[in-house]
Amino acid sequence: MNLRTPSPTTSRRRLLRALLGAAALQAPFAALAGFNFFTNEYTATRDELQTQIAKRFPVAERYAEIFMVGLRDPQLALDAQTNRATITATLTIASPLLAASPVQGVVSVSSALRYDAATRALRLDHPKAEKLELQGVEGRDAQRLQKVGGVVAQELLQGQVLRSFTADELTVGRKTYEIGDITVLDSGIKVQLK
Repeated sequence: MNLRTPSPTTSRRRLLRALLGAAALQAPFAALAGFNFFTNEYTATRDELQTQIAKRFPVAERYAEIFMVGLRDPQLALDAQTNRATITATLTIASPLLAASPVQGVVSVSSALRYDAATRALRLDHPKAEKLELQGVEGRDAQRLQKVGGVVAQELLQGQVLRSFTADELTVGRKTYEIGDITVLDSGIKVQLK
């Protein structure tokens, strides 16, 4: 029985072949940054999500035929501990009833996330106004406007798309993936591919 120890050159060649083989396997997936079909996950970075949501602003809505509430300049934050996303945006409330119109402020709205299979989109779900600060308004007027601003901000963000997927992104070979569990990380959002 002849047992040979591989020479260092043979070992390096085997290692090189293994690495090239692994690279060749991953080549079709290189264009699908964020997708990891070996672990059945997709991870979207906070920066990627920030870019996507910024494209959908500004948004505005009329409230009670008296107020026009608008949101612009959204900033996305992610909280792994609560598994929620928070959007902080510049808020504007305009009305002919206000002496100083429009009133400016900042609102922070936190939200759970859900996947909408019909549109292949990751959306905000049940947003809640956590903090609202208005400039130049005090007393009862401030309380009323904060209530109006909070309600409208929640309505404007309900169902807002954070990330949408194309059919091509979710298809590899003959298999089409669906999105499963959603996990919020401090640096991004991870979804299960099933």
